[in-house]
Amino acid sequence: MTHSATKPTSKSTSKPTIKPATKHRQPLGIRVLYGLRKEPDFFAMSPAELIAFGQAQNRIVSSPLARLATGFPHRGASISWQDVRLPDRTIRVRVYRPVGASATLPLVVHVHGGGYVGTAVQCDWINSHVAARVRAVVVSVEHRQMDYDTPLAAAVDDGWDVYRHVLRHAGEWGIDPGRIALAGESAGSMVAALSVLRARDAGLSLRAQVLVNPCVDLTPTALDYKSMAEYAGTPNLTREGVDFFRRIAIPDGTDPRELSPLYADLTGLPPTLFVIPALDPVADHGRAYAERLRAAGTTVQVNEFDRAGHAFISLPGLVRQARPARDRIVEFLREQLS
Repeated sequence: MTHSATKPTSKSTSKPTIKPATKHRQPLGIRVLYGLRKEPDFFAMSPAELIAFGQAQNRIVSSPLARLATGFPHRGASISWQDVRLPDRTIRVRVYRPVGASATLPLVVHVHGGGYVGTAVQCDWINSHVAARVRAVVVSVEHRQMDYDTPLAAAVDDGWDVYRHVLRHAGEWGIDPGRIALAGESAGSMVAALSVLRARDAGLSLRAQVLVNPCVDLTPTALDYKSMAEYAGTPNLTREGVDFFRRIAIPDGTDPRELSPLYADLTGLPPTLFVIPALDPVADHGRAYAERLRAAGTTVQVNEFDRAGHAFISLPGLVRQARPARDRIVEFLREQLS
């Protein structure tokens, strides 16, 4: 899938002054880990370099040593790769099942974050806990990565098509089509949120959605939130990184509102849990979306976590708050999928 986006040639001219004090509130493990590497200059990368960067990062996060940061999976869940074969492409999914389960189970379709990097493997800890403790099948979508020829819409299509495929073949997957939730983290939350909107429009039933450090605005206002200025230089996500993500996500000539859940019709959506780390440039994205959902009549629960930055749910070895956040997600899904 290609589009006509051109490589960004300049950085945002409205970049705010970054105060060093924004970093010291992060957990020590995060400051040490990210202090060992140089922040990449995404705007200076060629298309080939961006792809190579993403592949290298995914190899690192998939290594056994990375488990010290990303967490060891719950022993009560099995993990395997499977292929979802569609008429025009095959999508890999990482499947988590409670060990010893024989009955038909609820389904959680999960979408990892990263945008132009990221893999379902980085979410083994949280997804295995959800599978084992909620007693559900979790299907995590290894969607296409964004690059200059692959827009965000491709990842959205992958998430949506996996959800529909598993729903249509519920018996083969051992899932109950009446007990399904969608979940996403960061860029994956945008994929999940847009899939929920498509499901509503298609008349498909969903019990819940879970959005972790969501990014839901790709319009020029995406960089204008207070949290974007206050936490512009956090170690695990910068304002500059969000700006780059926004620029390559939307093909030239495409209305960014079409891929921004914040600006959609939000009526008739399922109960939603927000997990928002306080030290996150996109924290106000989640807060704004929660307010819009409430105004549209959706049951909304918002849990914020101090001293936690972007993507903290995937770094339980470094961020203590990942565990209470995990427990809240498990509790919410148990309630909604019972």
